[in-house]
Amino acid sequence: MFYEVRTYRLRNGTVPAYLKVVEDEGIAIQKEHLGHLVGYFFSEIGPINEIMHIWAYASLDDRERRRASLASDPRWQAFLPKIRDLIETAENKIMKPAAFSPSEGHRSHDTSRQEP
Repeated sequence: MFYEVRTYRLRNGTVPAYLKVVEDEGIAIQKEHLGHLVGYFFSEIGPINEIMHIWAYASLDDRERRRASLASDPRWQAFLPKIRDLIETAENKIMKPAAFSPSEGHRSHDTSRQEP
């Protein structure tokens, strides 16, 4: 399992507008193509005006195929201008869970403890 962590720093004061347009229009398109949304977050303490969303993929090939499908969707292409000017910076990471991580879809290798 691979996790894509996308973090955006938004223009000051635009978090509510960004979240509204994503909720109203964008997230349904993304879910249709990208599949498993692990979470969608905004900063409350720490760096302000920050959005983070995390998507899970079976493999890097799965991610590449799904991202290409999203990029080619005319609805997504029409949606992007609605958020593009709200985003100041974007960062993207691909993460893999450690063997002991309780992440979804990832089994721990620790079998020493049995559930009652």
